[in-house]
Amino acid sequence: MTVEEVISMLTELCDDQTVPKNIKDTFTRTKGILSSDEETSIKVNKALHDLEGIADDVNIQPYTRTQIWSLISQLEKI
Repeated sequence: MTVEEVISMLTELCDDQTVPKNIKDTFTRTKGILSSDEETSIKVNKALHDLEGIADDVNIQPYTRTQIWSLISQLEKI
């Protein structure tokens, strides 16, 4: 999986009406991080930090949490 594919998955999650606004804000910030001109390893580490911070949020649906864990897994492979 590439960084662009992860950004695409984050965009899909941002468009999901069941995702709380604060989580969407984190997804948007993470997309910005991954789109930056920084070195790939730095971008991925920052994105992982953001996503791991919301993975245990009680306000998200279980299937959204599963998608976040999937994104974390994909980022760890990059």
